[in-house]
Amino acid sequence: MGSEEKQPGFMFDARDIVGESLLWDDNRKTLIWVDIIGRRIHQLDPVTRDHQSWQTPDLATSIGLRRDGGAIVGLRKDVALWDFAEAFRTIATIEPDSPDTRLNEGVVAPDGSFWVGTMENNIGADDSPRDISRDAGRIYRVDMAGIVEALSADRFGITNTMVWTADDTFITADTTKNQIFRYHWDRVRSRITERRPFFPDFPRGLPDGSCMDAEGYIWNCRVAGGGCVVRISPDGVLDRVVDLPCSWPTSCAFGGENFDILFVTSARFTMSERHLRANPQEGGLFAVRTGVRGAPTKRFG
Repeated sequence: MGSEEKQPGFMFDARDIVGESLLWDDNRKTLIWVDIIGRRIHQLDPVTRDHQSWQTPDLATSIGLRRDGGAIVGLRKDVALWDFAEAFRTIATIEPDSPDTRLNEGVVAPDGSFWVGTMENNIGADDSPRDISRDAGRIYRVDMAGIVEALSADRFGITNTMVWTADDTFITADTTKNQIFRYHWDRVRSRITERRPFFPDFPRGLPDGSCMDAEGYIWNCRVAGGGCVVRISPDGVLDRVVDLPCSWPTSCAFGGENFDILFVTSARFTMSERHLRANPQEGGLFAVRTGVRGAPTKRFG
């Protein structure tokens, strides 16, 4: 395993309850991400540290960029278009007849659609944690017209990680099972099939969000006490572990002028006040130079 990375740095004191869905906007030269339970969207210039945030009308579960310069946002049940202002224009509602589920991971796919996963809602009315009792999650595709298609009949406890490789392989995770899977992506029929294990049972934490570098390796955040990101080869072998100064890293993205900095969000959900007093950096944004580069994010449209 390599060890080229420099010590991760504390980039921004976001104090996110659940920071997620981190992106690099190469047009604005800023980072974009959500705080799910904080119901807000962040924008940060990592050079000047200029920061803006916007409140969302409900849980903010994911975000993607659009080709026209706006964004597409996953809320509790709705997928909405948003233009870095106040209004959210709903284009689709996912599982409208299942009041006990919510959206979770959402990422723009290579074909310009927005893929989004669901899960049994684990957030109480007072924003306290709720136990997950069943595998209620599925993965859906939303196109520009707001048409929603289920991509597979497979069920997940918590849908996480959405990465597409050059050979029409789709990488995704079930956090509750500590499993990362690979699927064949059938673009013509809008289906994912032939599920196989990709990176199962890693002993540190559980799999949360991921991104891919320019060499085709997957970087996966290890939430729930994992305190690290791991780099996984295209054939599912551990390449390296990067320790982080937080215990719940949640999502990651390559950014910066040359896409050579790995940025990582984190969470403080379920943590005690005592732990947070001793570890105030939890829920913050971190940065590490890994020695490899990423690539621009795909855009919706």
